[in-house]
Amino acid sequence: MTRKIRLGAFLPGGGQHIAAWRHPDQPADGATSFEFHKQLALTAERGLFDAYFLADGLAIGFGGAREGGNARVAGFEPVTLFSALAPLTTHLGFIATSSTTYEEPYTTARKFASLDLISGGRAGWNVVTTTGDPTAQNFNRDTQLPHAERYRRAAEHVDVVKKLWDSFEDDTFIRDKQTGVFFDPAKLHDTDHRGEHFKVRGPLNISRSPQGHPVIVQAGQSDDGRGLAAATAEVIFTAHQHIETAQEFYRDIKARARGLGRNPDHILVMPGVSPFVGRTEAEAREKYERLTSLIVEEDGIGLLNGLTGGTLDLRGYDLDGPLPPAPPTEGMKSRQALIRQIADENNFTIRQLYQWIASARGHYTIVGTAGQIADTLQEWFENEAADGFNILPPWFPTALDDFVELVIPELQRRGLFRTAYEGKTLRENLGLPVPVNRWTAARSAVQAAE
Repeated sequence: MTRKIRLGAFLPGGGQHIAAWRHPDQPADGATSFEFHKQLALTAERGLFDAYFLADGLAIGFGGAREGGNARVAGFEPVTLFSALAPLTTHLGFIATSSTTYEEPYTTARKFASLDLISGGRAGWNVVTTTGDPTAQNFNRDTQLPHAERYRRAAEHVDVVKKLWDSFEDDTFIRDKQTGVFFDPAKLHDTDHRGEHFKVRGPLNISRSPQGHPVIVQAGQSDDGRGLAAATAEVIFTAHQHIETAQEFYRDIKARARGLGRNPDHILVMPGVSPFVGRTEAEAREKYERLTSLIVEEDGIGLLNGLTGGTLDLRGYDLDGPLPPAPPTEGMKSRQALIRQIADENNFTIRQLYQWIASARGHYTIVGTAGQIADTLQEWFENEAADGFNILPPWFPTALDDFVELVIPELQRRGLFRTAYEGKTLRENLGLPVPVNRWTAARSAVQAAE
C-alpha cells in the first residue's frame, strides 16, 4: 500500500489562537457548546481526518491564558465529550488527553476502554505527565512532582493500563442463554501488579474492544519524553519550527524504537501545524494579521508566562524589549527550550514572540495558499520529518473549513491523502496493528512449544 499522510484535527471549541474567541466567525462560548463541538467533529469527518484530538489540563493555569487564552478558561472533560460525539460519527477517531500524574491506572483503563467500546474501536489515549504547581494544588500537593519522577510514574502507569486492557481475552464471552454460561473464567485474568508507584490487583471490569487497545499517543520531547514515547507510543505529537529539527526527532524516535525491538513503522510521528489558508498569499496574510490584531495584551503575557514554565512573570517588562532569561523549571522543559529558540532565532521582542506563538504555542505556523501549505507538508512527509500532522486551525469553524475545502483536495490531487476511510477503527485508518492479548499470546506460545 502506498504510504499516505495521517492527519489529526486538534479542535478545542474555544479556538487554538488566544484571540480566536474575539473573531466574528468564532462562537464566544465555543469551549462549552456541545453543538459547536458536534459541528467540528462532523466537519473533521467530512475531511477524512484520522482523529479529533483534545488536550486537557487539570487547572486554569497562569492567568487563564496558559493553554490558549481566556476563552478556554473552562471547557469539557475530553472523554466525556467524545463519548457523546462518537455515536454521531462513523469513522472519526477520538484522542483524549488523560494524566498519568494525577490519575490511577484503573480509572484511566476503564474510561478509555469504555470510550473504545462506545465508539466501536475509535479511541486513543494521549498520555501526559501533568505539570505546574497550580495543578498540583488541586490534587493534595503544594508543588509539582520533579520531571524525572513524573516520567517514571508515567512509564509504570502505561504498563499497568495495558495489562488491565488485557484482562479479558477476545473470546472470553460465550453468553449462551441455553446453558447459562456467560463467560469462560479461564480467559479472565488478574493483573497482580506491584511496582514503585502502583499496586493494582485487577482485573478490569470492561472487555476488550474491536481494536484490542485504544491507540496510545504521547507528546514528550525531552530525553525522558522521547524514551517514554519510543517505548510505549503508537502516535507521537511533536512541535518543530524547522524541518531539520523535525528530522532529528523523527530519526531518533525510530532508532530508539528499533533498539527496543519495536517496528518503527508502527510509531507515527505527527508534528503540529497551524495553517492560515488563503486562495491567495495576500488573503492568507490578511487572515493572520486580522487575528493577531485581536490579541489582548494580558493574554499574550499569560501565554508566555505559562510556556516558559511558570517561573518567569513578564508583567512589568517592556513588551517591545527582549525575552529575559527564565529560571529552570520542573514543568515543560522541552517547550520552554523551544520558546527560547523561537525568540532568539527571530530576534523577537516579547510582543512579537507572543504574537507568533499565539495560534500554536510553539507548533509550526504556515501562512499561505493551499498549494504552499501542501508543499510544506509534502516536503516534511517525504523527507523523514513526519508520518502525518496534527492540524491546529487557528479559529473555528472557518479555518477548519478552509483546510478541509482547500488543502485536503490538494493533498488528494497529489496522491498524498486518502479519498475514503480505509476501515472502521482508528487502528485500521492509521495502519496500526491490533495488539495481541498477552494471555492469548502466552497460551499460543506454550501450545507451539508442545
